[in-house]
Amino acid sequence: MARKTKQQALETRQHILDVALRLFSQQGVSSTSLAQIAQAAGVTRGAIYWHFKNKSELFGEIWELSESSIGDLETEYRAKFPDDPLSVLREILVYVLEATVNEERRRLMMEIIFHKCEFVGEMAVVQQAQRSLCLESYDRIEITLNQCIQAKMLPADLLTRRTAILMRSWVSGLMENWLFAPQSFDLATEARSYVAILIEMCQLCPTLRAAPVTG
Repeated sequence: MARKTKQQALETRQHILDVALRLFSQQGVSSTSLAQIAQAAGVTRGAIYWHFKNKSELFGEIWELSESSIGDLETEYRAKFPDDPLSVLREILVYVLEATVNEERRRLMMEIIFHKCEFVGEMAVVQQAQRSLCLESYDRIEITLNQCIQAKMLPADLLTRRTAILMRSWVSGLMENWLFAPQSFDLATEARSYVAILIEMCQLCPTLRAAPVTG
């Protein structure tokens, strides 16, 4: 039997990830075994273990692929809006909300994260990785907020860390609530308005501003 080419191996790896994502969404992560993933993907368990040492590594790879797409998008928007960091931030936030509705891979990923994954046992290591990604996302948002301040698009005394936490929580909350009850509001249609409200809060809300120095 001929050995698989590098391209075939990459295609098999991606196929396993796609099947795992679907099964995790349907059954929950804790209720899905690697044997079930192998059977659904039409590969041997050995093929699974060739690419992933355990379920947490497989799940972590799915999450990292989802996050890396945001990094690529940021690069694209920075090229599109070279002197407008606020537009970069706005368009990324709008994309994240709209993609939760319109892009199956991202929708399934968010559904698993919010509603179908227990971070216990072997999955505890994934939770720690997610915590690290969360902190990194605060840092990335804060960097962009500071660029907006330098461009005089946001107040000079904006509390950037507080604002970054608010932004991530606002967007995550909208996604989680929509995924729990999709018929309760039209996230795709309202996404741009929700982001506009958030940015207006950053521009106008006094509790997001540093207290004036006295004395």
